[in-house]
Amino acid sequence: MMPEQTPISHLVVLPVALPLLGIALTLLVRGNRRVQGLLAFGAMFGAFATSCWLLAEVWISGEPVVFHMGGFPGPFGITLVGDLLSGVMVVMSQLVLAMGILYGTGCRDKCAQYPTFYPLFLALGLGLTGSMLTGDVFNLFVFAELVVIAGTVLTAISDDKKGTEAAYKYFYISTFAAMVLLVSCGCLYASYGTLNMADLAERIAQDPDRPLLPVAIVLFLVSMMVKSAVMPFHFWQPDFHTAAPTPVHAVLSSVVVKLGIYGFLRMTTLLFVHEAETVQTSLVVLGAIGAVFGGLGAAGTYDAKRMLAYSTLGQLGFIVIAVGWNTPLSLAAAIIFAFNHSLIKAAMLMLAGAVGSRAPVKTAEFARIVGLGRTVPVAGLLFVIGGMALAGLPPTNGFISKLAVFRSGLEIGEYAPLIFLAVASLVSLIYVSRAFQLIWLRPIPEGVEPKKQGDLLIAPLVLVSLCLLLGLWAQPLVQLGHDTATWMLEGREEYIRAVLEARDQLFETWQPPGQEP
Repeated sequence: MMPEQTPISHLVVLPVALPLLGIALTLLVRGNRRVQGLLAFGAMFGAFATSCWLLAEVWISGEPVVFHMGGFPGPFGITLVGDLLSGVMVVMSQLVLAMGILYGTGCRDKCAQYPTFYPLFLALGLGLTGSMLTGDVFNLFVFAELVVIAGTVLTAISDDKKGTEAAYKYFYISTFAAMVLLVSCGCLYASYGTLNMADLAERIAQDPDRPLLPVAIVLFLVSMMVKSAVMPFHFWQPDFHTAAPTPVHAVLSSVVVKLGIYGFLRMTTLLFVHEAETVQTSLVVLGAIGAVFGGLGAAGTYDAKRMLAYSTLGQLGFIVIAVGWNTPLSLAAAIIFAFNHSLIKAAMLMLAGAVGSRAPVKTAEFARIVGLGRTVPVAGLLFVIGGMALAGLPPTNGFISKLAVFRSGLEIGEYAPLIFLAVASLVSLIYVSRAFQLIWLRPIPEGVEPKKQGDLLIAPLVLVSLCLLLGLWAQPLVQLGHDTATWMLEGREEYIRAVLEARDQLFETWQPPGQEP
């Protein structure tokens, strides 16, 4: 007999279950693309709505929502945990994923017409959501691999002739990251006999001197650095993201890279708290270098989508540094920046793709889209607002993000990294201005006939509107960021207690299958 779990605990299952249901439904109607798109959007938007409900529940109650799948208690079963950190990250991810699907319904890429496009897109969302809600390190590995498989196939089927090559690069580097993470799991299990995050955190705190623990920490760190494309593991990202279809690129470069950021936060505030100082120092150094390198790469590239891919490397530097500082204000800044950047970057990539869809042969290369923005002036207005947000100018949400990071650095006197971030901010303004000038202010070259129709602008319009809204009315997100930071720093014991108490309650009534009570 398996014990019943409380109705509220089932809430953490819905953000994972709805994309899974959507995959099944979209496969059933694979002959009708319009119905597929509606079902995929409905499934992802429904998952987003339940994620908002979950976030509201844990924010108001201050208690994590824990669910043991199948009634099997952890650490033997699969545990899902919704706390403030995972709630914020899932809401952020599923909002962008829903907008990505919405863009896909109005996208003119041939690959978006394939019957497997929407199921794969939902699988990408399922893997990303599961990675952030799982309470088990091994299942983090499993869900992350689902992200890799779906992302690889979606890029391989791209209209871009470089898609297959980029997919191979991503697959092989991700296989390396997966093996590293798997070996880290092996080291942790050999040392502590568990991979449940709460159980593992408690056992590491009680016995932090196991010889394999430093090895596990280094391997876990390397794996997360690959997933978030932090230097020096950044080299695959521009090629892979640029070759992906626009709706996929918008998700990859905005929220999928945040999986590594989520891993850094779990490492430094839950799993390896007493060993986190070296990790944090490394993150600050690499984040500062990455912020400048990414900006310079964006300023010197030849393609609008590639520019924005390099820009992601630079913008992630802000977040990584804030995570490394590990103060209440800096962690709040990291959450705020991660959320806002996801909206900004997804919108900018969609706008670049929409302009590229007007070219005689769809591309985002600057040489081929010079002046084509004149055919879509609305996109130009949205690009200006999004560019202001990317550069951190008021009244956009990007200004709030960068202000929070700079305030957190000034609070603790970290002036050297702030100089790197200031340079990176200036460079971002330069490359965004250059792109706008080339695409919207230059005349269309003679002999170039733009297409009369291109990708629809509904999704980037929604995202840019949110960027403005969160710049003008920033208080809710700022408060959520501060509360999440406080939870990460002060709620560690509460997280462990909630998961282990739920496990103990199940143990009291649980019996192996096949036995009568």
